Amino acid sequence: MSGKLKVGIVYGGRSPEHNISLLSAYNVVGNIDRSMYEPVLLAIDKEGTWHYGGDQMDISNPTDAATVSLPEFDNIVYISQNAHERAVIDKETGKVITKIDVLYPILHGAYGEDGAIQGMAKVAGLPCVGCGILGSSAGMDKDVTKRLLRDAGIGIAKFVTLRKGYNEHLTFSEISKTLGEELFIKPANLGSSVGVSFVDNEEDFNNAVASGFLYDPKVIVEEKINGREIECAVLGNENPKPSTIGEILPKTEWYTFENKYIDDDGAGLAIPADIGEEQTKKAQQIAIDTYINLECSGLTRVDMFLKSDGEIIVNEVNTLPGFTKISMYPKLWSHSGIEYQTLITTLIDLAISKFDDEQKLKT
Repeated sequence: MSGKLKVGIVYGGRSPEHNISLLSAYNVVGNIDRSMYEPVLLAIDKEGTWHYGGDQMDISNPTDAATVSLPEFDNIVYISQNAHERAVIDKETGKVITKIDVLYPILHGAYGEDGAIQGMAKVAGLPCVGCGILGSSAGMDKDVTKRLLRDAGIGIAKFVTLRKGYNEHLTFSEISKTLGEELFIKPANLGSSVGVSFVDNEEDFNNAVASGFLYDPKVIVEEKINGREIECAVLGNENPKPSTIGEILPKTEWYTFENKYIDDDGAGLAIPADIGEEQTKKAQQIAIDTYINLECSGLTRVDMFLKSDGEIIVNEVNTLPGFTKISMYPKLWSHSGIEYQTLITTLIDLAISKFDDEQKLKT
């Protein structure tokens, strides 16, 4: 390829995390190295319609997760699914608007972090930043994540999975016998703490499960872990590297959506975490083991709990972590010596390298 690489930056989407995607994309577009790359902005509205946005991002309230929004678009586009054509097509005219060399999805949650956009990219013959289909879907589904990690001998919280129409009748009394009375209720396939509830009684449990089922037909009921919330950013393909360890210091009982994105003072961040060299190395190794066992590539953030007895268990993984101005993933790498712009460049390079290696495989 000659000249600047055209990077198709996809953002927005139908997920409840739509607004966070806009904030993340705004920061990526503002920091991408334009001497090397030409952004091709592809906005997906809340109805799932794709629009071409040129190379300059236009959104309202770009620093406020509660009110940020897309403008009104007057075009509809799609990406050609003819392998290696790599074209953005105007739906009305059928003409090619522009070409793209690599896809950079910044879609948090369903339809973007779950393997959907990664599958589309693979069919279209496009290098795609981040994890592939399997790593994305396995990392997105908390039930599958936990079962894979448990099988690999990696520590997790005890949990019960409720499936609509199968075992949703299980009661607070029955579940609390094995998990305790303090429980977290989580939709299996969401992130950013959307739809998550903490309960300690039957009434709240029933309401939380009902709320969880509004987002997903599968809901995770998880024991409460008393421990420090630590996180590690992982970067790479075959030989992934861990960042330094950071710690979340929430100012409420648990790390809510508001703590993460609405209130800049909702949680403190300690980077590096004050946990000592031995525990740091242990947490980094667990993050790498998690990354490998979930078939991740490109990038992932691994969230863990450090218990008072020194045990480290994995809470969740995020295969397309936030890139907002207060997000942990870029902050962890900044403290590890990789600044924002270099991080974006590295992720694009990793996507192209992985794609090129896959093309060499026998078929």
